[in-house]
Amino acid sequence: MFGEKFKRKYALTDQGIQNIKKGTFWTVVVNLVVMMGMSILYLMMSDFMAVLVDGSSLSHTMLIITLLVVFVFLSFITHLQQYKATYGLVYNEVKATRLSLAERLRKLPLGYFGKRDLADLTETIMGDVNRMEHVWSHVLGYLYGAYISTAIIAVFLFIYDWRLAAACLWGVPVAFALLFGSRKLTVQASKRTKSYAIRVSDGIQETLENIREIRATNQEERYLEELYQKIDDHERVMIQGELGTGLFVNAASVIMRLGVATTMLVGTHLILSGSIDFMLLFLFLMVITRIYAPFDQSLALIAEMFVSQISANRMNKIYETSLAGGIENFEPQGHDIVFEHVRFAYDQNEVLHDISFTAKEGEVTALVGPSGSGKSTCARLAARLWDISKGTIKVGGVDISTVDPEILLSDYSMVFQDVVLFDDTVMENIRLGKRGATDEEVLAAAKAANCDEFVDVLSQGYNTFIGENGAKLSGGERQRISIARALLKDASIILLDEATASLDVENETRVQEALSRLLENKTVLVIAHRMRTVQSADKIVVLENGRVKEQGTPAQLYAEKGLYHHMVELQNESSHWQLDNE
Repeated sequence: MFGEKFKRKYALTDQGIQNIKKGTFWTVVVNLVVMMGMSILYLMMSDFMAVLVDGSSLSHTMLIITLLVVFVFLSFITHLQQYKATYGLVYNEVKATRLSLAERLRKLPLGYFGKRDLADLTETIMGDVNRMEHVWSHVLGYLYGAYISTAIIAVFLFIYDWRLAAACLWGVPVAFALLFGSRKLTVQASKRTKSYAIRVSDGIQETLENIREIRATNQEERYLEELYQKIDDHERVMIQGELGTGLFVNAASVIMRLGVATTMLVGTHLILSGSIDFMLLFLFLMVITRIYAPFDQSLALIAEMFVSQISANRMNKIYETSLAGGIENFEPQGHDIVFEHVRFAYDQNEVLHDISFTAKEGEVTALVGPSGSGKSTCARLAARLWDISKGTIKVGGVDISTVDPEILLSDYSMVFQDVVLFDDTVMENIRLGKRGATDEEVLAAAKAANCDEFVDVLSQGYNTFIGENGAKLSGGERQRISIARALLKDASIILLDEATASLDVENETRVQEALSRLLENKTVLVIAHRMRTVQSADKIVVLENGRVKEQGTPAQLYAEKGLYHHMVELQNESSHWQLDNE
């Protein structure tokens, strides 16, 4: 029951398995202790019946009082232990599960996130874990505990009288058979509900992320209408699913409760025939109410256990995705980046074809080419943010596919076109580049990236909170913080992907000057669309349609009058364009 299959079925950790075992054990103990209360009540009623029938005095008063004291004490202790095992331990399991999922996501290759959207992952970490938490705490321990305790009690009931036992218990297996028979329908309804829930999350996220564009194009009404429709569809599907599940659950509960009627009918017949006395029937009627009690909650939640398979499978997909692992000892001989016959594909669609070039240490190597030529992809492959399909990428003679990505990235500083900042101060956003950096080091990097100009006008200077993803700053200001962060890290390899794209001409020149002073003796890989930003590069690699078209110094490539020459000339021409005021 608690093997690997069970562990995977409910997305449990090894500790989670132990928690379910403890919850099941204490549920069994609690159910048996409650049966002890039924026995005490039976003893009390037997005494009262003896007084009424024979006129004798109460003969078990002290025993009953003693048993009641023991019962209250045991009931308190066992219920407390059951609560700790089914709730307290499970909450720790939820915490561990979320941390485990986050740690797993941290180590997954970036290509994985290209196949899953943010709303879907958020639904897994929050919604799916919440659903599993309810199953772990409210269903599994209670359900399996009810199975075991009922089996134990059933043995004693059959020993007492098999006829009453059969009349009492026949409804339990029939009720559960009905529920398990409806399992496929329940799971299908759950899948449908989950897909509609993700559609709602996607719609809300898309609306929030594009609110400026939506307002700028006067599309509020259309977007809200679509979002409301998604919410209405989700509500409709949820109601349909809950209605279908409710019908089966209530039908199962009614069938199980019919055991009370059959027990009374069979018991009455046996009393009239002289086979049993009234007190035995009374005992069975008391026991039957307690047998059904653990199943009441289980019946109501067993459908949730079926539905939880969807959530468990979604969590297991994360656990089962291959990590981008490798050795933790990275000792390159220098930091030359060498691409050797590299191929790379997105979902079977190859976008890089037999790429070969070398970015030498101490030089600036620029990747240029039309949009979609593979420049940014090469930069990400160089840092092993994705793994290549074929070929080899080496840094200092070491194949980076053999190195743990986190160890590898300790030698990289990156500034990409899409800047990611946190809702913290300017100082702390820059300090992310180097853990434990002093304020002096942070300020030096900020000054080199030309951050002083805009920070000086902020209300609290470098201690100003900049909002979610730097919402209080302009695009150029966010880019300069990202550059400062990379400069602070002072890594041996620098990747700059359109690092100056959001800066005006004056600031771009000043940042370029700062970069040229601070990037000496490093391996620098620059990606840019504006040709003038790479004219001082030591080497240029021109990409077109995922292939290396040309490579060499800027002067050599310009003289060859190939694609690089064509791009330079086009941009020179565009620099003289002006709007016609006529």
